[in-house]
Amino acid sequence: MKPARNVATLPPIDDALRDAVLAVTTRLKDQPGALLPVLHGIQAAVGYVPEDAVPLIAREMNLSRADVHGVVSFYHFFRTRPVGKRVIYLCRAESCQAMGATKLEQHVKHRLGVAFHETTADGEYTLEPVYCLGNCACSPAMMVDDALMGRVTPASFDAWLESETT
Repeated sequence: MKPARNVATLPPIDDALRDAVLAVTTRLKDQPGALLPVLHGIQAAVGYVPEDAVPLIAREMNLSRADVHGVVSFYHFFRTRPVGKRVIYLCRAESCQAMGATKLEQHVKHRLGVAFHETTADGEYTLEPVYCLGNCACSPAMMVDDALMGRVTPASFDAWLESETT
């Protein structure tokens, strides 16, 4: 008789989340250095990397929960909470700071009524800092989802926001 395999019981997890995690890990886990692609894949599928998914990711990747949590918490790109329908990234790098990003940041925070890492009450926008968008020649820069914008001013932000709501 074979001894029973020692498999730790995982905490409960939503079925849809389990399916999404397993789809991504099954597809990517055999790549060299697969944890980052797996985490990116899960975030693309779910919108963030839920803390509830960490034990399952760890098991599927044959890593400790601490290993997975450490990577998720180290890289600013990974989110552990749901985000708004649109994610606004404001550049905080030196070039943008020199060209008025601090004033823009204060305006955007006031206009949206949120701080960095927060989502508006209506769930429309999440505001995130980013430390270089590579658009220094057109500072200050902002990115909304995957759309890069340059020479953003409080007035041009307001115009963009107004165009989004009409």
